[in-house]
Amino acid sequence: MILACTLTTNLAILVLAGFIGFVVISKVPNTLHTPLMSGTNAIHGIVVIGGLLLMHVAQGWLEHLLLVIAITFGTINVVGGFFVTDRMLEMFKRKPDAEPAAEASPPARETAAAPESDGRGASPS
Repeated sequence: MILACTLTTNLAILVLAGFIGFVVISKVPNTLHTPLMSGTNAIHGIVVIGGLLLMHVAQGWLEHLLLVIAITFGTINVVGGFFVTDRMLEMFKRKPDAEPAAEASPPARETAAAPESDGRGASPS
């Protein structure tokens, strides 16, 4: 009876935590996603270290399997998160000035522009 109560309580906490997490994250503005990704990387780094520390305490193949899965997914999330964060931060770097060789390219040929339509299929007259 005590085990069932604990299992029910733990499942209720898991479902409520997932719902609250979804509600909180859905209200985050786009400008804050990169800092949140860095924070998530730190949290998953803790998951990986915790999984590695618990590996020698685990008893049975099921606990070892769950720890290997947790460590694998945590590692994938950390590495992928750092790649995404690095790519996002690349967007804010200044681009180098244009080289003078670009000015030496031949001038573009001017072509006669076709008459523009007004969006109804008829050209202006």
